[in-house]
Amino acid sequence: MSLSPPSSTSPYAPWLRELKSDERGLYLIHLLLNCATHVSSGNLDQANAFLDHISLLSSPDGDAMQRIASYFTESLARRLLLRSFPGLYRALNASSSSSSPITSTTSFSARRHFLDLCPFLRLAFVVSNQSIIEAMEGEKVIHVVDLDASDPTQMLDLLRLLASRPEGPPHLRITGVHDNKQLLTHTAMCLTKEAERLDIPFQFNPVVCRLDCLNIEDLGVKTGEALAINCVLQLHRLLHSDQDKPSARNVLVEMLEKERSPESTTESFLAALWGLSPKVMVVTEQESNHNGPTLNERFIEALNFYAALFDCLESTVPRQSAERGRVERMLFGEEIKNIISCEGAERRERHEKLERWARRIETAGFAKLPLSYYALLQGRRLLQGFACDGYKVKEENGCFLICWQDRSLFTISAWRCRRLLSSSRMATETKPAAAEGAKIDPFEGKDEPEIDQDEIWDDASDDGLNRASGLSREWQWRHNQFHTRERKLLRKRDSMLGLSNLCTLVTSGALLGALQVH
Repeated sequence: MSLSPPSSTSPYAPWLRELKSDERGLYLIHLLLNCATHVSSGNLDQANAFLDHISLLSSPDGDAMQRIASYFTESLARRLLLRSFPGLYRALNASSSSSSPITSTTSFSARRHFLDLCPFLRLAFVVSNQSIIEAMEGEKVIHVVDLDASDPTQMLDLLRLLASRPEGPPHLRITGVHDNKQLLTHTAMCLTKEAERLDIPFQFNPVVCRLDCLNIEDLGVKTGEALAINCVLQLHRLLHSDQDKPSARNVLVEMLEKERSPESTTESFLAALWGLSPKVMVVTEQESNHNGPTLNERFIEALNFYAALFDCLESTVPRQSAERGRVERMLFGEEIKNIISCEGAERRERHEKLERWARRIETAGFAKLPLSYYALLQGRRLLQGFACDGYKVKEENGCFLICWQDRSLFTISAWRCRRLLSSSRMATETKPAAAEGAKIDPFEGKDEPEIDQDEIWDDASDDGLNRASGLSREWQWRHNQFHTRERKLLRKRDSMLGLSNLCTLVTSGALLGALQVH
């Protein structure tokens, strides 16, 4: 259905301001979808008319739908201006950037507010730390590589967990990666001070570098260390590097570049991490596909994803909150702008779903390490501290999905190294090992779900991984036996039609005929 907006001077314009919140939200969603279609097609006049109409209803200080509409409208306008009048766009963008630039420090401040206002990042920290603790049980020398060390919160908690181990604290080294030296210095000071207080032998190794420019050797991994890799909302930043096009190239290199897989840079990075033989790698990523080839595809995915984020802030934080405003403008707003307005190497926010990441990580040589039942309990206990029933965490195929209402927003997964067995060892060891395992399996015949494992791979580190596997098998059985009712309840539709559900229904076409315009 195509909506033709009245002009600002239309006699129908006054009734727009008198719409109820739900009616206005539904109307805005339809206007945004139609506007995105015209922007994508290059219909300048039609797109301009829709942008003018949406500006009457949207506001960065209004309700959740008005706020999200204002950021998507700005992003569509920027894209339209960049492609129609690139000179004008760059002149205006240069002046606006100099007057109110978004720096690494301000971006960190917004992310810190996001950490405090919503439980998503904090839950990812708790689950990731628990996975590292389980994999490092009994290890004397531990090296943790944190691929985003801009905030010391997670590693401070990890220090305290390691200090409370029954066998005593290990010798700990943390390598922190970030492109802002000032933030890394702050992290190093906080961690060093806490390690001294806890009496933990500690060393911090800062690596000032962007992730896509990282030299693996700079991580300083040494023989004899038990290595863990922690990556929270960083891997997607590698995907843009495949779009980089240096100004000077010879013809042969250009031809070879055309033959490369679009994921080769990311897969090479993951393969390099596998070469370090980590005992565990924990990955947290956004659960949405913002890396589609077309604007319309990215627009619909982004609208659904950020509607849920704006909705959770609307439900838990006052509208006049300055911290909420910074999160929406400096974090969500900048991400939306990058996803919608930019193309090529400039588009850095290329979020993809776990299914795609799992294929890449497995191709690099990793195998999934199911997250433990205890980690799930910790996550749920954390969410109970937030006075809102909309936040949920659920397990799916050994990974955790962090949700707002029924919408999955972030995923947490753990991975271990695996190595290829020789054909002779595979022939002599695979079958007896399976038979022996069948005799001692305490969960045999207890309705345990079948676990998909590749028989030609063997664990790179048997001790810790066998313990982790035992936790997983116990968790699978307990989950099936004691949480059947809970899973059924989670599958039921939430009775409240929140903003995230409304966007999902509209973009899927379920409410296509619900809006009547006279």
